[in-house]
Amino acid sequence: MPISLVYLLIMLAVICIWFILLKRPIYEGVLLSLIVLIAVTNTWGNAWGYIVDGMNSTLLFSMIVFVAMSQLLKTTGILDSCISVILSLLGRITGGAGYCAVVASAFMGAFSGSGPGNVMAVGTITIPAMKRSGYPAELAANIQSTSSCFGNMIPPSANIVGALGAFMAVYPDSDLTTGKFWMIMWVLSLYFIVQRVIMVFLFCKKYHVKPMAKEDIPSLKSVLRDGWKGLLLPVIILLPFVLDSAFNASFFTERLGKTGAKYFSGSILLFTAGIASLYALLISKNKNAGKISNMAETFSKGIKGLVPTVATCIFGYIIGSLFAGIGVADELEDFITGLNLSKYGMAVVISLLTCFLSMVIPGSSLTVMFGPVFITVMAASGINPLLAAAMLPCICGAMGNITPPFALCMYAGMGLAESDFEKTVKNDIWWVAVQLLMQIVILIGWFPVIGI
Repeated sequence: MPISLVYLLIMLAVICIWFILLKRPIYEGVLLSLIVLIAVTNTWGNAWGYIVDGMNSTLLFSMIVFVAMSQLLKTTGILDSCISVILSLLGRITGGAGYCAVVASAFMGAFSGSGPGNVMAVGTITIPAMKRSGYPAELAANIQSTSSCFGNMIPPSANIVGALGAFMAVYPDSDLTTGKFWMIMWVLSLYFIVQRVIMVFLFCKKYHVKPMAKEDIPSLKSVLRDGWKGLLLPVIILLPFVLDSAFNASFFTERLGKTGAKYFSGSILLFTAGIASLYALLISKNKNAGKISNMAETFSKGIKGLVPTVATCIFGYIIGSLFAGIGVADELEDFITGLNLSKYGMAVVISLLTCFLSMVIPGSSLTVMFGPVFITVMAASGINPLLAAAMLPCICGAMGNITPPFALCMYAGMGLAESDFEKTVKNDIWWVAVQLLMQIVILIGWFPVIGI
């Protein structure tokens, strides 16, 4: 067995024992695995270098900014008003509660980046509404949980920043802009949203589901009057990336130079989050929300959700630096490449491998640690490397959140729906199987993707 696999198994064993058996936070497990790996490899003399390399990335700061932005948006109530608009538009159609769960979860997940958190935020509204419409409890739980995992792959989720960084690590001279990459991500996300909608439609036919109860549907007139400004938030976030994608790399290179154009594209990640946060504060009904003291209170209240996510990302970057330093990534790459798989076989193997790994390693950390390896081996088998990079947030994050036995999103939805465990797992298998099939079909290039 290659030594790289031994190190990988050690890391997984430490995280599983710490997180699953001892019920301790995941970021503690990732940190402990880092310490154990340094001890096993006897690289204490290089430990500080790993820390510096792991933290010396603008993409890491971008992740932190977007995680902080998600905290601010949730506390201002902007996202709640947007969800109310979705409920008022879709609730009246047959099975409307299920469609609301898909669309609202996609919207909320894009800003929160958290699968289980998305379930709790949106599911408290949609799951009871689905059950009252005739959805079985286990189906309501799975519609919400599988839709909530969109948070890993829809911009401006922080997880996508890691995927872009992984691509640039493999192709540092690429003229890929942040805007172009995000536009590709939106196209891919749309495929998975449509897939969820089709499945909801088919299940609605099977269970003869009804529209939402009238008392559960907010008045469109009232929600637009109170929350129309919130609907401009996606436009504010989307516009800079559309412009960055529309103008080719030479446009900025001619005016800013190659280095300037590169950092201009990267800086969009930072200032867009800032502009969106400022806009949310300006339109918030709470006029005191913009005060420094109130903002400090907002972040202090959300610190339990903010710190673990950021800490996990930081430790993941450091482990990625350690693996690069001791050659784990290169050896793992050689091992997988040596299997001589076709692009069809590689799409299946990588999808299954990342599904397993993402059950115990957060998607952002997995992308950072092994993203470059996955991109390289998939490219070697004939899969488009840019497509492989764009699919990382899906295969490294979304699947792990919905696949038993470690499906955190499924457990969150099951708790809200009060559904039977066995029935929920059996129904969840349908969603997992179709998600896996979609990943494989997209990776081998059967679906057209604008920008690739």
